[in-house]
Amino acid sequence: MASTSSTPLSLSSPSSTLFEGKAPRQLSAAASSQCATTLPTLPPPLVQSQTRGWKTTTYCQKIARNVVAMATGEAPAEVAVAELPDIVKTIQETWDKVEDKYAVSSLAVAGVVALWGSAGMISAIDRLPLVPGVLELVGIGYTGWFAYRNLIFKPEREALIQKIKVTYNDILGSS
Repeated sequence: MASTSSTPLSLSSPSSTLFEGKAPRQLSAAASSQCATTLPTLPPPLVQSQTRGWKTTTYCQKIARNVVAMATGEAPAEVAVAELPDIVKTIQETWDKVEDKYAVSSLAVAGVVALWGSAGMISAIDRLPLVPGVLELVGIGYTGWFAYRNLIFKPEREALIQKIKVTYNDILGSS
């Protein structure tokens, strides 16, 4: 199946232009000026600031106001009024007490990397056939054995509670 396509042909002469192999119609000067005045004009292109939403513009103005206020030494209204939660204050006080901040930061990064790696490993194991079901059965079995051995009878339960308290005091110090 052959497809036909027409391509516009043009000559270098400005007086005669061929389009699809046909000569253009000649219009009188009055008709051409009338056509030019009736065509609508396109609006000017939008500037980037006009294309933003009003929320973005308001947010940027608020940031600019805060920067100017901070540069002059004034505190912005949001920062002056807002109180930090108690947990943030506790974390800041604890961080200030730490002597070796580099080691603590390194341990935190290593913990995040270990968590990420273990999550990937668990995800890979979970995709293997039959392994998740077997591991679930092992977990249920161990939970039942632990409950039977340490939680059902009172002497074993008291021994477990004592062992947990001793371990807690070893880790955090006696209190």
